[in-house]
Amino acid sequence: MATIAEEVIGQRPKARSLKGMTALVTGGTRGIGQAIVEELAGDGAAVHTCSRTQADLDRCLQQWHTKGYRVTGSVCDVLHPDQRLSLMESVSSLFDGKLNILKKAPEVTCEEFSTIMGTNFDATYHLCQLSYPLLKASTLGSIVNISSISGIVSLPYTSVYGASKGTLNCQSRMHAPLITFIIAAKAITCRIPLERIGEASEISSWVAFLCSPAASYTTGQVIAVDGGLTINGFN
Repeated sequence: MATIAEEVIGQRPKARSLKGMTALVTGGTRGIGQAIVEELAGDGAAVHTCSRTQADLDRCLQQWHTKGYRVTGSVCDVLHPDQRLSLMESVSSLFDGKLNILKKAPEVTCEEFSTIMGTNFDATYHLCQLSYPLLKASTLGSIVNISSISGIVSLPYTSVYGASKGTLNCQSRMHAPLITFIIAAKAITCRIPLERIGEASEISSWVAFLCSPAASYTTGQVIAVDGGLTINGFN
């Protein structure tokens, strides 16, 4: 018997086309990444993906080729800069130096990125960890992090700086005192207006839409595909 999610997904119209477009999807052999590869390829895009293991990559490529999808892949652990460079060289060669679907900040070097993130986030996070025993022993301990409007709104030429401050904002919220408890699946779903956990294909369909000409007037948005959870939060 089909679930509600499967029935909704099955009724979804396929009005968009990505024919002639190229895409790079990292981590595309599992979970949401795999669903995104299949969604984009199913809509006509030529997709290149990567995986940390050759076995996972070969398994998925065989499945995709059987379905007639135009998907290529390479082994890459994106944690390592040299492997990221090799990945992009492969993509450039495969797609004749052109790529339609990828979000990046080409003006920032890896060293600059590491410096900005290290200063604005890593250092703060580590100092919070180191200070925790002292704060716990104190009766009036406080942590005050100085952020920036760049972590809230988009400003020119501040993509990485804004990301570092946005991460700092999230960290500050997460470090606020919380009641520790184990959240079971039912404890989460009861707070979701749609009363169910989302499917990977419900994420990938949004990705495909945002990459299509139909979304040409949509930019700079943070879209929560969460069944309405962020409306209620954990209240």
